[in-house]
Amino acid sequence: MNVAITHFRSFCRHGARLLLVACGGMTLCVAANLANAAGGNSKDIEANYRRERASCMDGTSNEDRATCLREAAAARDEARRGQLTDDSAAERQNAVARCNGLPESDRADCVRRVQGEGTVSGSVGGGGIFRETVTTVPASPAPAPMPAGSAP
Repeated sequence: MNVAITHFRSFCRHGARLLLVACGGMTLCVAANLANAAGGNSKDIEANYRRERASCMDGTSNEDRATCLREAAAARDEARRGQLTDDSAAERQNAVARCNGLPESDRADCVRRVQGEGTVSGSVGGGGIFRETVTTVPASPAPAPMPAGSAP
């Protein structure tokens, strides 16, 4: 009888271990799926991070190495959380909003420039990007000449 109880206890411990392993495996699968749903494909995120890090290391990032590496890691972390998006509509809206600080007479030209009209020169690494549009404005009519001999 003592042997039967020992076998039963052994069976219960073994079954409990299997149950814990199965639950642990399911938990890991759920966590991985949630991470993928929240932050996209982890392979893509890591590949992007490696590209950004390589850019930092070879000096093509246009910023100092320490800042570049810190920002690359921060972008990777945000992407994992699903907070890093490539929302070009929001970017355009933000660019247009920056034009709101200009006087009304200059605002329309600013909006045209940020929407891609005109020419672009310079670079971030070179100190800035220069966007230029040319607007032809008709000359105002010249005042009529005063008749000779008349005084003002």
